[in-house]
Amino acid sequence: MRDDIVELRLEDMGAELQALIAYMPNHAFDTEHSQAALDHVVRTTPVVRWEMGVGFFTMEDIVAAARNPAIVSADPATGVPQGMGSREPLVPLHVDGERHRLARKLLDPLLAPKMVAPVAAEVRKLANELIDGFVGDGQVEMHDAFCVPLPSTIFLRLFGMPPGDTEFLIAMKDRILNNEGSTPEEKERLGVAAGDRLRERLRQRIAERHGEPVARDDWIGRFMTFEVDGARLTDDDLVNIMHLFTIAGLDTVTSSLSCIIAWFATHPAERRRVVADPALLPAAIEELMRYESPVPGGGARWAVEDTEVNGVPVRAGEMVYLCWATANVDPRAFDRPLAVELDRSPNRHIAFAAGTHRCLGSHLARVELRAAMEQLHERIPDYWVTPGDAVAYESHGVRQALRLPLTFGAG
Repeated sequence: MRDDIVELRLEDMGAELQALIAYMPNHAFDTEHSQAALDHVVRTTPVVRWEMGVGFFTMEDIVAAARNPAIVSADPATGVPQGMGSREPLVPLHVDGERHRLARKLLDPLLAPKMVAPVAAEVRKLANELIDGFVGDGQVEMHDAFCVPLPSTIFLRLFGMPPGDTEFLIAMKDRILNNEGSTPEEKERLGVAAGDRLRERLRQRIAERHGEPVARDDWIGRFMTFEVDGARLTDDDLVNIMHLFTIAGLDTVTSSLSCIIAWFATHPAERRRVVADPALLPAAIEELMRYESPVPGGGARWAVEDTEVNGVPVRAGEMVYLCWATANVDPRAFDRPLAVELDRSPNRHIAFAAGTHRCLGSHLARVELRAAMEQLHERIPDYWVTPGDAVAYESHGVRQALRLPLTFGAG
C-alpha cells in the first residue's frame, strides 16, 4: 500500500477537489491563474480515496490508469456513461475492448493528420470573414464574435448539417454540460433530457441522408459508407459518434481558442515574439494547451474488476477519476510546470487525454487552433484586454475565457 493516498469524504474536501472530482460549480477555478490551485492539489493529494472510488492526480498514475483495461468509461452496472447527456455509451469514448478497437479502426483513418489538413484553408477563410465583421470597430467581445462561431461553423460544414441547426445544437450542448441542476443527480437528469432532444435531431439528419440517392462527401456521408474488414457503422453508432462530436466540436475547441487568445492578450511580449516568428506558433499552442488544460478531467470511469494502479488498489465497481489538468502541472513530469515556455521541448502533455481513449479529434483540433491563430495574428497582431474591463473565466466541465473583451490595432 502506498503512503501517498489521502482518504477524504466528498463533504470534507476543499473546493478545488470538489470541483474536479464531482464537477461541483463552486467557482474554485474561475480565475486567470488556476494553475496554482492545480499545483496545490497534485502536491498535497496525489491520490484521493473517497466514498465512491479513487481519484488520480499525477502524470504517472493517470497514464497507468488510462491504459488499464480493467478501468472502463461506462458504468459496468448499467452500461451508461455520466456527464454527456446520453443514455447510451458514446462511440468511441465510452466503449472498450473489441468494440472500441473496431470503432477506432474505422474512425482513426478519417481523422488522420493528412485527412484533416485541408480543413486549415476553410478555417482561415472563415476566420477572415469573422474578423471582417469587427476589425473596423477597434474592439470586440472575442468569445462570442470569434471563439464560438468559428469552430461551430466548421463543425456543421464538416458534418454536412444545415446552418440552421447551429443555435439548437449549441443550446443542447450547453444544457448537457452546464444546466441549472442543484445536485449531481438533477444535473444528470436535465443533461440527459437535453441529450434526448439532441439525439432526436441527429437521427432526423441521418434518416434524411438515407433518402438521398448518392452519399455526400462530408463526414456524415463518409461515416455512413466507410467500412473496414466488411464492417460498417450502424445508425446507432452514427448517433453516438455525432453526439460525442457535437459536444467536442462545439465546446472544447471554443474553450481552447478562448484560453489561448486570452493568454496572448495578457502577455504582449510573448505575443509579439510569436507574431514575429509564426513558426513558433505550433509549439506555443501545445504549451498553452498544457498550461491551460481546457478539458481538465476525463469524467467518470469505473473498475470492472479488482485491479491496481501503480500500487493503489481499485476495487470492482469503484469510480475512477483522472485529472489531465493536474498531470499537466505535475513537477515530476515537467520542469518549471507553472511557467509558460513557448518553445518547451519535449512537451508530453495530456491535454488531449491519455491511453486508449486519447482524443479522437486531436489532429483536427490542432489544425483549427493553428489556422485560427495564424489568421488572427496576420490580421490583428496587436490586441489587449479592454482597459477597465477584464477577462471572465469559467471552469465547469471545461475551462474557458467566457468573456473576452479585447481592444486592438489592425494590422
